[in-house]
Amino acid sequence: MVTASKPDISFLIPAYNAAETLADCLGSLQKQSVSNWQAVVVDDGSKDDTWEVLEGFAQADSRILIHRQPNAGASAARNAAAGFATAPLLCMLDADDWLDPVFIQSMLPVAADGQQPIIAYCSHRRVTPDGRMLGVEIPPDLAGDRAKREFSSFCALAIHTVVFPRDLFIRLGGLDVELQTCEEWDLWLRMAFAGVSFQQVERCLAFYRMKTGSLSGDPLKMLRDAIRVTRRAQALRLKEGLSPDDEDARWTAPALGQLRMLAWATSVNLCAGDELAALAELLPEFPNASGYENFLTEVILHGLQIGLKAARPADLVDLLERWKPAFLDLVQLLERHSLPGTGRRVEELVVWSISAPDMSRSFALGHLQVAAIDIDKLAWITKIDGADTLLLHVFARGLYIGSHVGPLWGDLSVRTQVRLIIDELQAEDRLPTPLTFSYARSWTAGAVRNMRAFGKIVRQRSGRRRQIKHLFKKVHLTALVETAARRRGNNDACLLETESDYQQRLATPVVARTDESSEARGEQTALPEATTKKEYWERFFERPDPWNYVSVYEQVKYEQTLSLIPDGVEKALELACAEGLFTVKLAQKVGFVMAADISNRAVERAAERCRDLPNVELRVLDFVENELPPEQDLIICSEVLYFIDDEASLEQVCRKIAASLKPGGYLVTAHAHLRRDEPGRTGFDWNNPFGMGTIRKVLSTLPDLVLEETIETELYAIHRFAKRNAAIPVVHIEPHGVPLDANVAKYIIWGPAGVDSETARTNEVVTSVPVLMYHRIALDGPDSLHRFRVAPEAFRKQMQFLRRQGYYALTAESLTNLLREGKPIQGRPVVLTFDDAYLDFLTDAFPILAESGFSADVFVVTDKVGGRSDWDAGYGDTAPLMSWADIQSLHRQGIRFGSHLASHRPASSLDNATLMGEAVLSRDALESRLGEAVMSIALPFGSTDFRVPGILAQAGYEIGFSTKPARTSFSDHPLSLPRLEVRGDRPLQAFAELMSQPDAFIG
Repeated sequence: MVTASKPDISFLIPAYNAAETLADCLGSLQKQSVSNWQAVVVDDGSKDDTWEVLEGFAQADSRILIHRQPNAGASAARNAAAGFATAPLLCMLDADDWLDPVFIQSMLPVAADGQQPIIAYCSHRRVTPDGRMLGVEIPPDLAGDRAKREFSSFCALAIHTVVFPRDLFIRLGGLDVELQTCEEWDLWLRMAFAGVSFQQVERCLAFYRMKTGSLSGDPLKMLRDAIRVTRRAQALRLKEGLSPDDEDARWTAPALGQLRMLAWATSVNLCAGDELAALAELLPEFPNASGYENFLTEVILHGLQIGLKAARPADLVDLLERWKPAFLDLVQLLERHSLPGTGRRVEELVVWSISAPDMSRSFALGHLQVAAIDIDKLAWITKIDGADTLLLHVFARGLYIGSHVGPLWGDLSVRTQVRLIIDELQAEDRLPTPLTFSYARSWTAGAVRNMRAFGKIVRQRSGRRRQIKHLFKKVHLTALVETAARRRGNNDACLLETESDYQQRLATPVVARTDESSEARGEQTALPEATTKKEYWERFFERPDPWNYVSVYEQVKYEQTLSLIPDGVEKALELACAEGLFTVKLAQKVGFVMAADISNRAVERAAERCRDLPNVELRVLDFVENELPPEQDLIICSEVLYFIDDEASLEQVCRKIAASLKPGGYLVTAHAHLRRDEPGRTGFDWNNPFGMGTIRKVLSTLPDLVLEETIETELYAIHRFAKRNAAIPVVHIEPHGVPLDANVAKYIIWGPAGVDSETARTNEVVTSVPVLMYHRIALDGPDSLHRFRVAPEAFRKQMQFLRRQGYYALTAESLTNLLREGKPIQGRPVVLTFDDAYLDFLTDAFPILAESGFSADVFVVTDKVGGRSDWDAGYGDTAPLMSWADIQSLHRQGIRFGSHLASHRPASSLDNATLMGEAVLSRDALESRLGEAVMSIALPFGSTDFRVPGILAQAGYEIGFSTKPARTSFSDHPLSLPRLEVRGDRPLQAFAELMSQPDAFIG
């Protein structure tokens, strides 16, 4: 007899009518490379020869302890076995399963390691009744808090793949005997929330025997028990204080775990019709499955493979007719309870998953038709009823060439297939040249049509060979398409018919983009190159009031400047007086003012403004080049010194100014802080050589001047220097005037040091671009839509962050051009997009964009313009949308607009013709109102599928945006570009993390 005095691990084995399988189960333990184990087998009221078989094993091997009890279920039997077990570690093994010979050797060192309880787990394989082994099932990583997340939603571990401490099992009360299924899931869940660590052994060490009549074959019991376990998970999360709003909440919600079990049990047991409806009735809440399509696809495929005992997803194609009814019923169920189009997306993912491993198979499922063709054997392909999406796999002499996905409008004629091979796969070189009269005739006709082009090429001095080759290729391809057989009802003919129906309804023909003047958009026109400084300033003052002197910002600065002028000043000189607005104020403060400027135009306007002031004299004067009037009591020199060429010239001018003052006279000067000069503080990013920091330094070093008083604001400083020996400086901290004009604000970079945009353009290149997705910029709205609503002040800080970090804004159109070029992009580009055209874009977002100097693209629901966001009605009050007048006004100011379809319905919920209609008519509505071509679109809800990019291209769009969360790169499809959602329910620092700069200052 084999004995073990002190076992290291006990196996808990319930046995019910297991006489036929016990030999494999217990035999696998006897074959272990480690012998110090114990098996505690409980006969749970078997009616066959189970007890007799057990007695035989126990007599020969004292490591096998046997007990019997009236039938109470597997959980009760395992709990009883645990009471007899003597080892510190346990493993639960079913009587019909078995283990690899090195199971104990591999698992024990992990489970017994350290002072804290550790749960070791491994991979397993299922074995069919006929002995076929299915693929290895690898469990997820359960380290840290991931165990709580995974077990809150589903059973991540097979029962016999886990080794755990006996005292933990006893402390938690063992298995829940009220659960007929899911009992191990419930135990793993409670262990995870007990604070133990899960550690993976990366080997397949356990084997699960698939058999008919198992409890997994009762979907009603499995779903009822899953509901109980997921509710317990929710209670444990709340007890632990985990927020229902954290990132894990959407994955750990009980409803999702219950839906997961429904989808898996349905797929395993092929539940359809009334049986599926009965399962759905059990769910306390049927969740919206939108956003979980990939996840549910994996669950469904796993269930189908298990239920049909298929080793690979591709094997499901041969079994399609068996599982198609249940699958399509499940898809329809998901569609009824989710965002429209969700079911279609699940269909596509399943079809791709079973087709991709073996692309030589043709079949149809739901909306999709999969066709495998060989270029050498092209033949007419009939469209399957109900199919509107094509997945085409192309081969040449048995070698795979490529695949095409897109809308399916009708039968696939040979001509259509040839066109797809040429246009979509660029595989024209693989097409054989037909030796037919029709091809020769078509080729000859094409050659004659291109004789003029041929003649031009021949007359060129260089590049003729390449161009002639390209021309003959064009003739050849045209002939291939023209001579391919076709007849009515084919795919291309149906498409043309659909397109023509909508073209007849267009409001206007497509127009080219207009070259709108920058002045019409509210932008300052760039000055032409000037040969002298005087010429520059004359051109600068061509338009009156170029700096908007009457703004609050300038007026507050004037009053602050006046407050530093001492009483009793008789004789004052104002340098760079511009158009005399400050001169008028100064004349009321001093006895006499001589005001001077380099520009004749400016002086003429100043003279007109001061014509009624007898104590004012105007003069044209270049104070840098010319001498200054001497013996001044006061000189005002503001907002001009940073136009001097360099610091050496600045010092010469400052000495000249100081020399023109009487002893005891004053110099008052106001200048802005520049980031170039003071990079660690808020300032303007003007291209001047220096700012207030350098100007103050130079003036402070002059021996004749001392600093008496300063008014310091966040954006500028005003200093009063005196021509005397000593003074005690006084500093006043004051606010600047607000609100700031957009033409002032857009040059400001707020906060500490960041990255200079021009430096970044010179030194950095990127191959991906963050496209940011916003919806509303507002404070108020339904709580359930908080995610889609960014507070205006938070939005302002986000834009300031982008400016501070050196980003510059691209439009969708400029992004399109850069992606086409395929070259690395200079600097730090960003694209700002806003979905739905809410009215708060006009009132709250646009002013902040303007003050930040950023452009943006807004996507308009064209049938809803001027109305309200009725698609949000299910969440609370709807929000107003912009009118056409609002849109046109913003367009004139540089905002670009694209389509968000006409009705805001998900694109995946629309049939081909309806989607084509919405895309065409929405684009036409925008073009007719804006007077320029519209090329961009963002899909409502981010809903897309295999058909959508192709239909959008046929509708004339060149760039399209989805909601896939990633940066846009050159490899992305131009009509399905990803975007990064800026959420309103996240802290401000999350924006810095979204931009991959988590440590950068924001706020």
